[in-house]
Amino acid sequence: MKKFGPDFFNITELLTEEELLIQETANNFVQKEFMPLINEHYERGTFPMEIVPILGELGFMGSSLPETSGGSGVNNVAYGLILHELERGDTGLRSFASVQGSLVMFPIHAYGSKEQKERWLGDLGSGKKIGCFGLTEPNFGSNPGGMATRCLRSGNDWIINGNKMWITNGSLADVALVWARDEDDIVRGFLLEKGLKGFTSSDIHGKFSLRASVTSELSMVDVRVPDSARLPDVEGLKGPLSCLTQARYGIAWGMLGLASDCYNTALNYAKERKQFSKPIAAYQLTQAKLAEMVTRITEGQLMVYRLGRLKDDRKMTYQQVSMAKRNGCMLARSISRTAREILGGNGVTIDYSPIRHMANVESVYTYEGTHEMHTLILGQDVTGFPAYDS
Repeated sequence: MKKFGPDFFNITELLTEEELLIQETANNFVQKEFMPLINEHYERGTFPMEIVPILGELGFMGSSLPETSGGSGVNNVAYGLILHELERGDTGLRSFASVQGSLVMFPIHAYGSKEQKERWLGDLGSGKKIGCFGLTEPNFGSNPGGMATRCLRSGNDWIINGNKMWITNGSLADVALVWARDEDDIVRGFLLEKGLKGFTSSDIHGKFSLRASVTSELSMVDVRVPDSARLPDVEGLKGPLSCLTQARYGIAWGMLGLASDCYNTALNYAKERKQFSKPIAAYQLTQAKLAEMVTRITEGQLMVYRLGRLKDDRKMTYQQVSMAKRNGCMLARSISRTAREILGGNGVTIDYSPIRHMANVESVYTYEGTHEMHTLILGQDVTGFPAYDS
């Protein structure tokens, strides 16, 4: 972290040589391959598909999964560092890799059949195929238990009806992992291939956030699939929620990458920008802002580092992930706004990253568990009382 961002507490000394090399590789990719493309795609509202094979070659999709499952077999701290660097570039980039790895490859690896693993994981890991994750619905986001999408058994097949909303990579995906409730109210996961009769997608336009990311609605009207399309080794909300835990872990690291880019941009600008014959970094009020920013980043770095080590030791809890995701989004939201302030009028232009990050944080603050929902998860854990229905 010292080389590519603030490292006030020398966390870099706690990282292995392999972890540092992986971070450096991710940083080089972002700077050389992605940053020359981001502004054009952000303005157009598109994702740079030409970088997908490179993501695959570098092993950045599903990287913490075993190589036999399309991953790279790196530990969870290294995986976090990869997402830290990807989000330093843009949230759309980290989201692409996170959805592919945590929300599509992970459940196939954990709950899929041998045939499903052989068919999809290698191509998803290499970027030859793209996946998406269909859980959120037009009327049910924070409450997945209210899921309206239905799956009905019909002989050896299933018939699926429903709609999914705010789906990253939805119209790009070759396969969609869609969650539906059966006639016994059991939630099941299905792998729906692009082109199935009755299965369509449409992109959501007019976004002011996450513009360099494709966001879609999925529609299923009497979609018939064989039972072999069902994830056989999981049922109930445990399936989708375990996927979200994986993704939220990555978000916590990503938010620190975003915040670090905002901080570095503001710090460098403040050292160069002069007002009243001296750099604005020499003024007390600017220094107060920078001191607060680096403090919040340091707190977040210590949290995600410890979380990663706990995950590698198989001691991590989903409540700890909720705290890290919640904290990361809060600090990234605040730091991106403060960085924009330091940049003054220049801060509202696309020439500087904080305004883009600032808009993107608003999506991350909401998706994969709103700030309020993670607050209630923590509240229940520390008090023993659930307050979701209060």
